[in-house]
Amino acid sequence: MTLTSHGTLGIDFGTSNSAMAWAPHGSAAQPLPLEGNAVSMPTAVFFNAEDHLTHFGRDAVSQYLASTEGRLMRSLKSLLGSSLLQEKTEINHRTISFQDIIAIFLAELRQRAARSLGHLPTGVVLGRPVHFVDDDPQRDAQAEQSLREAAQVVGFAEVRFQLEPIAAALDYERRLTREARVLVADIGGGTSDFTVVRLGPERAGKPDRNADVLATTGVHVGGTDFDQKLSLERVMPLLGHRHIGPQGREVPSRVFFDLSTWHLIQWLYLPRALAQAQALRVNFSDTRLHERLMRVLDQRDGHRLAHEVELAKIRCSETQATTVVDLQAVEAGLKAELSTADMQQYLDALLQRTVTCAVECALRANLRSEGALDAIYLTGGSSALKPFQQALQAAFPGVPLVQGDLFGGVASGLAYSAG
Repeated sequence: MTLTSHGTLGIDFGTSNSAMAWAPHGSAAQPLPLEGNAVSMPTAVFFNAEDHLTHFGRDAVSQYLASTEGRLMRSLKSLLGSSLLQEKTEINHRTISFQDIIAIFLAELRQRAARSLGHLPTGVVLGRPVHFVDDDPQRDAQAEQSLREAAQVVGFAEVRFQLEPIAAALDYERRLTREARVLVADIGGGTSDFTVVRLGPERAGKPDRNADVLATTGVHVGGTDFDQKLSLERVMPLLGHRHIGPQGREVPSRVFFDLSTWHLIQWLYLPRALAQAQALRVNFSDTRLHERLMRVLDQRDGHRLAHEVELAKIRCSETQATTVVDLQAVEAGLKAELSTADMQQYLDALLQRTVTCAVECALRANLRSEGALDAIYLTGGSSALKPFQQALQAAFPGVPLVQGDLFGGVASGLAYSAG
């Protein structure tokens, strides 16, 4: 069964980035361009208070970084399953919920798909993590239902879901010439998901693949958690995190945790939150640190700092050399260094949780013995992080790591999954 008479649209609505693919019946999936020739784009929405237009993706981020007056929303997927999803916020003199903002983003994806396809798609296969919410089935089910409702309200009459790591496996299978037992590692912005699956050219045409899926696991840890930890350790101390005040106590840390968390930053710009941050001044022995904190909040530079931390993380991983987090927006000459040793030290606990989840997946599939796995297939932007790959290789010595389409593979697999 397929979603339309033409083919299947797959949407990978990600915490950090989103992608789409279209699979005509009986043909290979084709990634759909989202911004120019780019087939993925940041899951970002910017509500411009100057021209009252809504901007998306790289355009949204660039509007924000250019200091245009408005509101930037990122990591919207992280709100699914949270009570914050139905909270209202004021955008350009109108009040909308965060679920409404997710719907606005999905509506834009549908319109961009229509420009490529020549018609408005009415059905979609959406990706979902193994767990939207860890250890809470009720909230997890609510998260999926909220995403379903957001898709339906923008015109998708038929909405199906597929686990993101299984979608990645279906995409990888198209490249195989023989049967293989593969651990798929899908490391995204908000979650890390794993599946062990039997793949191969003879299995690809089967209408029911349930017997080929040997195990799935997932943990609510991803790239934004890595960013948060690096920000707390390297950047937030320059604004007062762990600073000892005149009473001999640390400055209350809540503001620094929120300022390091993509989907919570915007809450710090509300009048009540700004007043609470201003009241912290008495907790600072060095008031220059408090002045930096308030400058970030007053200038609404929280997302800019988070963006600089993310870029430094990527540079450090790619070059395996010390890099700099640019904090010029806060204070002339201000910067924080980030080294490979820092990455190993600060991310170790998060990486171990992630790798433990991968090992558990292999255990559930009874494939932990040497030679039992043929490959580990990496997808999702955060799977490119060198410390993660090193930790994964240490847990599965001798098993080859295969890097797939980090940003488009899941979308292609979603398009295949309805066939």
